[in-house]
Amino acid sequence: MKNVLTLLMVVSMGMTACKKDHSHSEDHIYKGPEQSFQHGKAWTWYQTDEKDKPLRIAVAIDAAAMNSLDTSHGEGSGDHHENMISLPFHPKAAATPFQHFGLDWNPQGHEPAGVYDQPHFDFHFYMISEARRLAIPPYEADSLKFKNYPGPGYMPPNYVPGPGGVPQMGAHWVDVTAPELNGQLFTQTFLFGSFDGYVIFYEPMITRAFLNANSSYERPVPQPAKVQADGYYPTKMRIEKAAGVTNIILEAFVYRTKS
Repeated sequence: MKNVLTLLMVVSMGMTACKKDHSHSEDHIYKGPEQSFQHGKAWTWYQTDEKDKPLRIAVAIDAAAMNSLDTSHGEGSGDHHENMISLPFHPKAAATPFQHFGLDWNPQGHEPAGVYDQPHFDFHFYMISEARRLAIPPYEADSLKFKNYPGPGYMPPNYVPGPGGVPQMGAHWVDVTAPELNGQLFTQTFLFGSFDGYVIFYEPMITRAFLNANSSYERPVPQPAKVQADGYYPTKMRIEKAAGVTNIILEAFVYRTKS
């Protein structure tokens, strides 16, 4: 009987520890405010370890939103901006370079034709404030700042700037070795953005078809040789679906110093 009681105590203590560990983990997830998106909701979240170091930063889109995506409005439509929302991160996320998030749904894709004209999301993790982003003018109004690219080494190898630039976004950089730029179908890719000499966003770009077909997916985040500010930078991107929510996550942070 004594042995049985001892075993029960050990099992009970183990279960209690598991519950505490789970609760402890949940305590380190910091959710941003929910915002209406399509006919559902979207929000950001941020997770740290026990020492308050970044683990993951993400956007979450609920099933109601994913199941009600607009399929009719093209880029340039008067209603296009209904498919674009800006989301704040929880203040704790200031430990990362990311300051706010841009969720863009493109029901008919965008240029270049034959490459990115599939229905897809642009997930912009911005490294500048929303006010600074909104002040980015049309390319024709100040092309010099769009063409003022970050110095050598601040973009990953094989990345080149696309033509022109987008107001309230910046210049977009693409990987010339990406499958979709070499005759294959666009499914998912990773872009970067710049404006006036600075790297200003990381951008997973993922088709609706790929999200529908994959409940989980992981890929590396391309790494530049240098960074412009000290801080924790992600090395992986992950798609993770749980409890009816689609999460696009940047994770596996490492600390880097500016150079």
